[in-house]
Amino acid sequence: MNLPENSVAFGAPGIEPRWTSSAKEGVGTAYHTSCRVWFTLSHGIVNEIYYPHVDQPNTRDFQFLISDGETFCHEEKRDLNHEIEYPERDCLFYRLTNSEPQGRYRLVKEILTDPHRSVLLVHTKLEVLDESLRGRLQLYALLAPHLGGFGAGNSGSCTEIGDNKLMHAVRQNVHLLMTCSSGFSRRSAGYVGFSDGWQDLMHNFKMDWEFRSAANGNIALTGEIDLPDSGGFTVAVAFGRSYQSAATKLFQSLAEPFAEKCEGYVRQWQRAVINAEFDFSSDTSDDGGEYRLSRCVLLAHEDKVFQGAIVASMSIPWGETKGDLDLGGYHLVWTRDLVQSASALLATGQTGTPLRALIWLAAIQRPDGSFPQNSWIDGTAYWSGLQLDQVALPIVLAWRLHKYNALGLFNPRVMIVRAAARLIVQGPVTAQERWEENSGYSPSTLAVVIAALACAADWAGEVGHTEAADFVFAYADWLAAHLEEWTVTTEGELVQGIPRHYIRINPTDSNTPDPHADPNTQMIQIANGGGLHPARNIVGGDFLHLIRYGIRRPDDPLVCDSIKVIDRVLKHDLPQGPGWRRYNHDGYGQKDDGGAYDGTGVGRCWPILTGERGHYELIAGRDPKPFITTMEDFANQGGMLTEQVWDGPDLPHARMKRGCPTGAAMPLCWSHAEYVSLVRSRHDGVCFHRVDPAYQRYVVNPTPNRFEIWTLRHPIRHVSRGKILRIVLAEEASITWSRDNWQLTNESQTIHQYELNLWFADFPTSEWLAESTLAFTFFWKRDQRWESRNWQVNIT
Repeated sequence: MNLPENSVAFGAPGIEPRWTSSAKEGVGTAYHTSCRVWFTLSHGIVNEIYYPHVDQPNTRDFQFLISDGETFCHEEKRDLNHEIEYPERDCLFYRLTNSEPQGRYRLVKEILTDPHRSVLLVHTKLEVLDESLRGRLQLYALLAPHLGGFGAGNSGSCTEIGDNKLMHAVRQNVHLLMTCSSGFSRRSAGYVGFSDGWQDLMHNFKMDWEFRSAANGNIALTGEIDLPDSGGFTVAVAFGRSYQSAATKLFQSLAEPFAEKCEGYVRQWQRAVINAEFDFSSDTSDDGGEYRLSRCVLLAHEDKVFQGAIVASMSIPWGETKGDLDLGGYHLVWTRDLVQSASALLATGQTGTPLRALIWLAAIQRPDGSFPQNSWIDGTAYWSGLQLDQVALPIVLAWRLHKYNALGLFNPRVMIVRAAARLIVQGPVTAQERWEENSGYSPSTLAVVIAALACAADWAGEVGHTEAADFVFAYADWLAAHLEEWTVTTEGELVQGIPRHYIRINPTDSNTPDPHADPNTQMIQIANGGGLHPARNIVGGDFLHLIRYGIRRPDDPLVCDSIKVIDRVLKHDLPQGPGWRRYNHDGYGQKDDGGAYDGTGVGRCWPILTGERGHYELIAGRDPKPFITTMEDFANQGGMLTEQVWDGPDLPHARMKRGCPTGAAMPLCWSHAEYVSLVRSRHDGVCFHRVDPAYQRYVVNPTPNRFEIWTLRHPIRHVSRGKILRIVLAEEASITWSRDNWQLTNESQTIHQYELNLWFADFPTSEWLAESTLAFTFFWKRDQRWESRNWQVNIT
């Protein structure tokens, strides 16, 4: 049937666009870089299809509608029962079986991408099990384009090339073409909520509308499958920067049998299998299944043009409630998540991706040494926060690659030096901790910073830069010496009999920090509607990083008491095993009634935290296998690990089941990375994340701190007599100072720490009188100007 040229759909521009569920059961892409398409799966169907980069989704979903033309029209994702299988080991190739609940028919779909082209292939077979339906069922392909990451502004049309009937969608310079190997007998482009194929078929179970075009709106494309006698066919969805490019890929892909595509796709992935040396299946409870799959999931999240850029997740948390204003979702690069993913791959013996990740980080590093809070894969910042752990972690990754002799010819010295200098002049207060919500003294951030500085100092000493090594170690020692002062309360009220424990964060303004903020008296405003609370009564497992990186002993009484507190306040015993929330009063998560997080909610248990606890148990000399098993059991049917699991009672109406995924991000690469590294840690008997220079310096042979550090960002007001007061500046200056209220003045010149490009001056205090005061100001050499104020430090 030829469609009239003027058949334009009604209902423009359609309803307000929304994304789709983040509860993915699978993700996939070809291993080869010539295929620049990624896909996600949930509820038995394809959701987002990403192109040409892993940070750019182009569809909301693609599924089939099934109708007998008279009494029903079923929607795959809502009306059928779903099963997911991996037909091949070590490969992101999927078989989805969607069965009608009464057993009358089923759809079996094999899903992959062309091994070398930007084309998604869905090989489908309709199996009719009820003879009364044989010959009566019809399938309709329904695809919702959200090209370039936007649901609005898409245009769709029915086009032809020769006798091939196609469905076309375009937005700006992204083109999508869909066709079927057996052909479409009817086609239509409509506006979602008004003239789309779902509205048409649900009305009378027949496809009556055949609109040739729907321009500039939230659209859906519908094609009636011309079913072959065998019941098997392949739907192909191709992408290109032009109509001709997409069409060429489409027809070239369909010119070869699906079986050959499948063989090539599987062969690519299986060339990247784990070497026997790094096969730790015996350290798992499922013969290594989740371990191998997690590795594939991490590899799949790397971009193929901006290689080394690994996004946090191919998902949008609570996507069904999110529209075009939420461009980022989790398909952005967080430095923290990237380093976790790269480190986990390194734990499996894969060195290529971790090195590419480090080089990508070096390429996007800012001149001041910092990295974006998160960014697109081209390095363009998305959010604008500054997190010191994300400045520190690339140093740790570089050090690990160096220790594995896996840097090749790449020299990360400039990146390390810039980052280390930034940590020194910017710290110890972070503008955001690892949960990106509060500024202050965070035990997890401080742990990462100390570990990174120990790495930098260790490496500097190794190459003969002993003065730089000593300078960096001095700052790390100072941080380590003040951890308890900054992050421990002595007046905690959460658990009777345990007043002294680590807190989640000691809050203070990062721009004008209180250098002596009192953990006992500070108040903290919890994000996401969590309210205002005394900081001493807000706890989390963040302090476990101090043990993980080798800065504190696992049997330290303070650590043991803090674990008792978080277990009492945050732990939930779930069917799969123990889970922990991030902190009490957390508002980022599914609501108590099962509703989606919308700016407020209830923070749920994170599988990451079960893994972190497993690492602690290993360091404490206990077997982490139960925690490995729990994380495996947190995975859904497709093996995906989520950001959060439901820890309330079962809510069937909201599809919330205790211990199972919520609407948060899934898969979350950080969760898979934590699991993989825990498996490696158990195999080694040593925490994979431990930084040995820090461990030797602060646990094995504790090094006393000799310095108190003063910076413009963190101007301390007190120094213990006997310590050396070190003033560190980012620019050259002379320091005019007095110890007698400016009756007599002295002048000291700052010394250039060449490798770090920092300036400093030391003031020994051992011979100064207690309760005396040092007053000082600066004359900046480059600008030839005096600082407009004085500072003073009291000797105590």
